[in-house]
Amino acid sequence: MHDDTSLTTGRVKRVLQERVLPAIYSDSIPLEVSWHELPGEPIAPAEALALNYTSTAVGTQWGAAWGTTWFHLQGQVPAEWAGRRIEAVIDLGFDVNMTGFQCEGLIYRPDGITIKALNPRNQWVPIAESAAGNESVDLYLEAASNPVLLDHHPFLPTEQGDILTSSSSKLYTLRRVDLAVFEPVVQDLALDLEVLLDLQEQLPQSPRKMQILQALDNALDVLDLQSITATAQAARDELASVLAAPAEHSAHQISAIGHSHIDSAWLWPLRETIRKVSRTASSMVELLGDEPDFLYGMSSAQQYKWLKSHRPEVWDRVKQAVADERFLPLGGMWVESDTVMPSGESLVRQFLYGQKFFRDEFGVTSKGVWLPDSFGYSPALPQLMRRAGFEWFFTQKISWNQQNKFPHHSFAWEGIDGSRIFSHFPSMDTYNSQLSGEEVAKAARQFREARVTNNSIAPVGWGDGGGGTTREMAGKAKRLANLEGSAQVRWEHPNDFFDRAKKELPNPPVWVGELYLELHRATLTSQHQTKQGNRRTEQLLVEAELWATTATLYTGADYPYEQLDELWETVLLHQFHDILPGTSIAWVHREVVDRYAQVIEQAEALILAAQQQLTGSGSTSITFNGAAFTRNAVAFGQAKSLQIVQDDSVQVSEADGGYVLDNGVVQISINAQGLITSAIDLATGRESIAAGQEANLLQLHQDFPNMWDAWDVDKYYRNQVTDLREVDSLELSTTPSGAKLITVTRSFSQSKLVQELSLAPGSNTLHISQSTDWHEAEKFLKVAFPIDVRAEQTIAETQFGYHKRVTHVNTSWEAAKFETSMHRFVLAEEPGFGVGLINDSIYGFDVTRDAKDAQVTTTVRLSLLRAPRFPDPHTDQGVQTHRYGLVIGADIAGVTEAGALLNSDERVVLGAQEVSPLVSISGDGLVVSSVKLAADRSGDLVVRVYESLGRRAHGELKINAQLGSASTASLLEEHLDDGAIELSEGSLQLALGPFEVRTVRLTLKK
Repeated sequence: MHDDTSLTTGRVKRVLQERVLPAIYSDSIPLEVSWHELPGEPIAPAEALALNYTSTAVGTQWGAAWGTTWFHLQGQVPAEWAGRRIEAVIDLGFDVNMTGFQCEGLIYRPDGITIKALNPRNQWVPIAESAAGNESVDLYLEAASNPVLLDHHPFLPTEQGDILTSSSSKLYTLRRVDLAVFEPVVQDLALDLEVLLDLQEQLPQSPRKMQILQALDNALDVLDLQSITATAQAARDELASVLAAPAEHSAHQISAIGHSHIDSAWLWPLRETIRKVSRTASSMVELLGDEPDFLYGMSSAQQYKWLKSHRPEVWDRVKQAVADERFLPLGGMWVESDTVMPSGESLVRQFLYGQKFFRDEFGVTSKGVWLPDSFGYSPALPQLMRRAGFEWFFTQKISWNQQNKFPHHSFAWEGIDGSRIFSHFPSMDTYNSQLSGEEVAKAARQFREARVTNNSIAPVGWGDGGGGTTREMAGKAKRLANLEGSAQVRWEHPNDFFDRAKKELPNPPVWVGELYLELHRATLTSQHQTKQGNRRTEQLLVEAELWATTATLYTGADYPYEQLDELWETVLLHQFHDILPGTSIAWVHREVVDRYAQVIEQAEALILAAQQQLTGSGSTSITFNGAAFTRNAVAFGQAKSLQIVQDDSVQVSEADGGYVLDNGVVQISINAQGLITSAIDLATGRESIAAGQEANLLQLHQDFPNMWDAWDVDKYYRNQVTDLREVDSLELSTTPSGAKLITVTRSFSQSKLVQELSLAPGSNTLHISQSTDWHEAEKFLKVAFPIDVRAEQTIAETQFGYHKRVTHVNTSWEAAKFETSMHRFVLAEEPGFGVGLINDSIYGFDVTRDAKDAQVTTTVRLSLLRAPRFPDPHTDQGVQTHRYGLVIGADIAGVTEAGALLNSDERVVLGAQEVSPLVSISGDGLVVSSVKLAADRSGDLVVRVYESLGRRAHGELKINAQLGSASTASLLEEHLDDGAIELSEGSLQLALGPFEVRTVRLTLKK
């Protein structure tokens, strides 16, 4: 026979698009439409239903950017439609390629109960399953005119991303508002044709492929294109045999879960996400009622709380669906956060607050962490997940790697402490599956563990901007449940998938260390004020807990549970993986900066109130230390009266227009350009700066990535660089404590920068405080430190420890890591000597190995500022501040301490008495991470410690309180079965493994 494949497929595609799909609605009449355009922000549904509405019509333009328009839709079902399924069909001006990224709507009944959402791929509303005829139709539609920002030509700068600058022009045209007869047999035919058409495209030349093609031709031969409804069943009958052919015994098994990855903010503000969650949840509850096998999963306790607080009519329906085990809370986190930049305590609180909400509201505890879209995953995460009680981890983002293909789909992920957690990446490489033939075939074709197991997950539904699973996707799942030539699809709870996968893969392959995403590297730097606010607030909240706990136990003061919970929830929300990374619209980041300022103000007030309770009224200056290390003879958690004595031990001499600073510990030479030419550790005589090089050298790069402006920096950015050597002024001064301060002022391009370089008596750290009035576009500002150390690897802090990365680029895996992450420090060392860089708000850095005259040195550059123009065209414009420091003659312990001290300022309060530490610890490498009262409000004391040096450690934890009992607890503060700890006069002995995190829960004697 001749090969007529293209003839058949072309025929099917045209008939499907031009005849079958339009015939799903066989008859229609227009609904009467009236409207009310809101002048400002959205209002409550109850208020909207009582508005005055004026008549309008299809063809009317509506909706300025970020506006809300309420439509009132009325009509009557014709008597002749009795016994038919009736739906409303509404087109707000949709583009089917922009689901979740443009206008959307939510349909209400007159009593305020939601029905379902409208979006480009979901334009229908159920009216009657079997109409009686003549019944009235009365609907209200809340329509959001969100602008399209990521258009067919993406990444163009736009002012539409902020309500303050967006256009007032109407963006959409109302295209259709009809009452229509829905033809289920025609829709079934459309799905049959689509599934078979997709399947045959994925099959090789084979009898199965030929049989499908012949069946498709046979179906269209009996389909009357002028009478689709009447002949649709006959066409379906021709397809029945090929659809009934069962899957092969070895067919790949796909566990589908309804899904809508709703970004808590991104190309829309937080207030719009609240409505997106409401819209999607309404549609998914409706679909659960129509599809008995369907399951829907949604992560993020914050999004559930939004429903409860803002849309109680949706919340009630969701809560019932959760009770029915059809709507599945996933992930056990407050939001789907970034996991690279938040502190260890922040990640603990993501789990604590997320699981607590699920338990309190639903009686449900998540067994796994669900993070499909975060931009890389910290190597500290496996331990934290396991110690929080999680059994599995799910993501798919690593499939976005630019260069290297990740070798596993089901595997064990090992963290810095040796903890392992069973992990899975979906082999179809998406978290927004439509169950297309290409996706299903890809899942089977590229599954890496197919020798020993044959299962993968498919999150099914429109996501990012919401939308969720459609009835068409559910229809495909039915047809793919057992179909020859295809993987088998079934709706299944991820817990059941992981239980089976672990049994089938008892000895999984192991991936050790970070899950580095070879993309979106610039998210470590974009929107500096957002990152600065995160670092500051998460530290302040830990300090607020420390002093509030101390005040409660020492003075009987009330512990501020509600205030701390509210502040933590705000900080956790803003760690969402498109907020903290700096990749949202201007509106989002403008609000975030304001909210951080509010959190700082309230946290500072809590700290001050607790400290005043502790010191009492008086006029003595009392210095408090909330850092985990002793500072100026004040221990962690202690408050003492200190005498400020000026120390003149820092000597200064002029040299060649610059200065030499010498405090007896280090000697630092700064030239006339404000650059560091020498930094000597006087105890060893070792030079820290590479010969002939200059440190503290600011470098400005052109920064225009191929795409994803706020997200990406491409490696060719290094090809264009300007060294900022010119200075406006160089001045010397002395601080009240005796530190020597050199102020450097520079002007460059459109910007101006002021640095204050200071060396304190007895310190081995040169501190640099920098203020930059930044007015660049598409530029990247770095500061370089060429270090006279042959470092085989750098050591960068991560949560509760550090992570080592080699400095060479022997393989493509190392070469891809040209921009990497840190928390408070990065250390370059060789045996016997090291140099560290500490910071208070920087997360990105790069490292190169340089050679001159056979001498290998290491250059570390901190990433300071960027200026991408999408999605926020004014990213980081204005004054930005940084604090960082060069630690000379450093080791792990030294930079850990220096980084902690830089990030926690000492506080001076007027009072009457000093304060003894509530908690103290001894033992090399042991660090107290947090001191708080238990989240369950039992009054128990919770202390978390960790091992910071990467080795086994022994020590003693002392509590200055009357204790009843002590036990090891999970990160969720639950007693562990074997966790009882022996107490001896308020002390307990500790033995921790490398980087181990230990949570101790203590009851107090009444």
